[in-house]
Amino acid sequence: MNSNSEIKDLLQKFVLNQCTPEEINEVIAYYKKNKLTEDFPSVEDVQNLLVEMPKMNQQTANDIFLNILSASKENETVIEIAPKKSNFRKYISIAASVVILLGIGLFYKQNSLNKTAEQKFDFKSTDIVLQLEDGKVQVISEDNSVQVLDSKGNVIGNQKGNKLVYENSGDLEKVSYNTIKIPYGKKFQLQLSDGTLVHLNAGTTLKYPVKFIAGENRQVYLDGEAFFDVAKDKKHPFIVNADKLNVRVLGTHFNVSNYPEDDATDVVLVEGSVGMYNTNEDFNADKNTILKPGYKGSFNKQNAAISTKAVITDIYTSWINGGLTFRNMTFKNIITKLERRYNVTIINKNEKLANEKFNASFGDESIEKVMSYFNDIHGINYTIKNNQILIK
Repeated sequence: MNSNSEIKDLLQKFVLNQCTPEEINEVIAYYKKNKLTEDFPSVEDVQNLLVEMPKMNQQTANDIFLNILSASKENETVIEIAPKKSNFRKYISIAASVVILLGIGLFYKQNSLNKTAEQKFDFKSTDIVLQLEDGKVQVISEDNSVQVLDSKGNVIGNQKGNKLVYENSGDLEKVSYNTIKIPYGKKFQLQLSDGTLVHLNAGTTLKYPVKFIAGENRQVYLDGEAFFDVAKDKKHPFIVNADKLNVRVLGTHFNVSNYPEDDATDVVLVEGSVGMYNTNEDFNADKNTILKPGYKGSFNKQNAAISTKAVITDIYTSWINGGLTFRNMTFKNIITKLERRYNVTIINKNEKLANEKFNASFGDESIEKVMSYFNDIHGINYTIKNNQILIK
């Protein structure tokens, strides 16, 4: 770089992320030669950052470049005592700002990815979304079949229709996770690498290992509702983490409901035994709550207390076959569950209804029939237009 114009041209290329590796080396070497900073990133670090930074359009780059020029004016004023070097110093000031620019670029990309992820994971969409261990997103269509690959390109799972099955092959040194999100209006089945079958309800997120590691607990993370048919393995306890609650089993059938609007996380045991305990505790069979078949354990989200009572388990697992049950539930929570089940939007203008509690059970019925029931029994007036329900 023998002239100020060359410096400017090169920096503009840097802003546009159009520099070759040799040109990046030239910028860094020039910067360090003049000892303008001691902490300029290494060549490798800068190249890695530029790989992560998106290619900007000319207008975006010009705007950022003008901001950098503007910020450098203060430096120009300070160095006017050496007018022959003013341009030199001005562009060096710009070079110093490139470090900030790299951060801006990464922030720009991260925001973009976050927005994309938010769109992909919108529960009101119609897509079942699988987030892979490397952060990539894969859309699952029940009309098609796809293979799930690990970061090395190996097939670790196969999806066909409404079921995804993970293979129990290959050795892993450390646990790697996939995360699946089920949109409103849909259900899905997932078979984990140990043979455990998980039924996932609408509006549910499950994070799970692509393969369980020998000698370690089999642990998954649940937001929403799922029914677990856990493969028996006495050496490797199966643990469902539901926020502040852990549910520990060796092999059994049980349902966990952990939706954000609910005051409690409910665990209903169909078969076997289940231990319930706070996540900040170690499991202790003598001290923790142990459920028996036919019982429901409720973990109070406010005070972490656990209570149990005998229930008809079919009521709480009927959702797998299309059933819908409300027990002593506020109407505002019922609205949320109806929105999730039918993928509709419900606007309630009758504020008196919000905290009233209801009991009701439905089969695999349409939203029209459910709303008709509430109108007939409880006098709730409403209108349905497209996918929106207005309660007056």
